[in-house]
Amino acid sequence: MKVVYDIKEFDPKKPVVLTQGTFDGVHFGHRKILRHVVSEAREIDGVSVLLTFYPHPRLVLYPDDNELKLLTTIEEKVELVSAIGIDYLIIIPFTQELSRLRASDFVRDILVEQLHISKLIIGYDHRFGRNREGGLKEMIQFSETYNFKLEEIPPQDIEDSIVSSTKIRKALLDGDVHLAKEYLGDLYTISGKVEEGLQRGTTIGYPTANVRVGSSFKLIPKNGVYAVWVYIDKIRYAGMLNIGYNPTFEDKKWSMEVHILNFNKNIYHHKILISFHSRIREEMKFENVTSLVNQLTKDEKKIRSILEI
Repeated sequence: MKVVYDIKEFDPKKPVVLTQGTFDGVHFGHRKILRHVVSEAREIDGVSVLLTFYPHPRLVLYPDDNELKLLTTIEEKVELVSAIGIDYLIIIPFTQELSRLRASDFVRDILVEQLHISKLIIGYDHRFGRNREGGLKEMIQFSETYNFKLEEIPPQDIEDSIVSSTKIRKALLDGDVHLAKEYLGDLYTISGKVEEGLQRGTTIGYPTANVRVGSSFKLIPKNGVYAVWVYIDKIRYAGMLNIGYNPTFEDKKWSMEVHILNFNKNIYHHKILISFHSRIREEMKFENVTSLVNQLTKDEKKIRSILEI
């Protein structure tokens, strides 16, 4: 897959089958659309294209709103889209100027005159243009005016529930990583660098890697203890992850720390990837360190059973 940051550099010399949107999470529904784009492009010996935006439009339109948390960083999105087989990922800088572009101008100036689309494939709730003024009705009219094919993909259902990035965010904020996995089609992941912490875990027999997430907008699941997979240099290890404030020690400082099972190496400043398998309990305050260690022993046993190691 080729990543394009400047539309002027896009010159495929083949028919273009395109879809567009933020595609945060690249979830089950997104993947269905992207695979269909790939399939349709192959049928006409064309190229498959995803047009997306960076930063996320809400971060530009509402810069003082810190409520939005994203399922994927732009780097994660690139990897997920590439794995599906898309030929081109075009990333347009989202600006205030772009946000004011009328729907008709967006289609004419960008989709038709610059990207030369042959076919556009959109999701059931697709909106575009200034104030999200454009929808399916308007796009049908534009497709007839500019002579490109248009196809709408219906919503994808899992147990009668429409898949959406919003529902995945809610599931993760509730700690329901199993539901998030169903919607995403895979385990939810977070990447970050290991930094030095208080090293308290080492003194109680459970050394932890203190993980710093690179993006402040990346969504972190609900506080608690999780069974996770940890990837270090593409090698997978089982882990027990704690998210929260370490109430037993009254640190009052939030952290995300993972104890990697059957592992004893210095990985400070290494980048690691964490995949959330199961949430096993709430974060708890214990009377003393002995009670904490006893619980951690139970947690480890449970996690080894869950992950079958």
